[in-house]
Amino acid sequence: MEKSEFLTGANATISKNVMKKLPEVTLAFWIMKIAATTLGETAGDLFAQTLGLGYFLTTVALFLVFVVTLVVQLRSTRYNPFFYWTVILSTSMAGTTMSDFMNRDASAKYLSGGSKSLGWGPQGLGLGYPTGAAILVSLLIAIFVIWKFTGLTFSIRDIVTFRAEALFWSAILVSNTLGTSVGDFLSDSSGLGYAGGALLVTGLLAGLLALMWVPVVPNVLLFWIAFVLTRPLGATVGDFLTKPAAKGGLDLGTAGSSVALLMLLIGLVGYAQVRERRGAGPRNEVLAENS
Repeated sequence: MEKSEFLTGANATISKNVMKKLPEVTLAFWIMKIAATTLGETAGDLFAQTLGLGYFLTTVALFLVFVVTLVVQLRSTRYNPFFYWTVILSTSMAGTTMSDFMNRDASAKYLSGGSKSLGWGPQGLGLGYPTGAAILVSLLIAIFVIWKFTGLTFSIRDIVTFRAEALFWSAILVSNTLGTSVGDFLSDSSGLGYAGGALLVTGLLAGLLALMWVPVVPNVLLFWIAFVLTRPLGATVGDFLTKPAAKGGLDLGTAGSSVALLMLLIGLVGYAQVRERRGAGPRNEVLAENS
């Protein structure tokens, strides 16, 4: 398959011959993904830190939300933008607090607003970003190995079975958790700060876009790397929006930032819903995941 087809959308009509459950990979897809992951970061911090529920309780609650939204998505018989992006958002929020719970501890540097504790239960496992990331990378690799041995496609436009979709969402949950760990490491421990971390990830994503025109690099691989990297981009941008100015952020607060991002995402999902109902024609594809 020629690389030029990723920009012409020549294969977009092929997916209409099956009852697709997942969206076409377009520029709008990536914009919505970044908006959802950024909202996942600010909303996760809103519940865990600003409202003081803590990482443990928030992780349990958001994981249950993820399960409910996933069941709705899996029971759907065709692609529904609202169902799909609700699951993406729930994995982003759950991934935020799951990462925080794994990597952080009860030390004061992780508390906000002069708090002395965060909610009920353990404050965090304190594994640290390197150990937490290693665990998550190993888990993500295991999911892809299992996926490979099933013989099912990695290309999301061709995922039409329950088993393939279950593997897809398992990979999404782990990748969003991993992406949060990477983003928090870039923001908190790398010395780059929030804006510097966001610029670094943006540069890496631009490099992936350039690799689309390298014939030996599979676009399925590029898609999944980009999918993981958009999560640390959301994490660093979310922290940049919400953290105090003294720490290099804009100090817009988790509540205000979350509301603004939610309105943006609702608008984008509404637009996608309208296009889906109208049966929009072929669209330009960016970092599409065909090989």
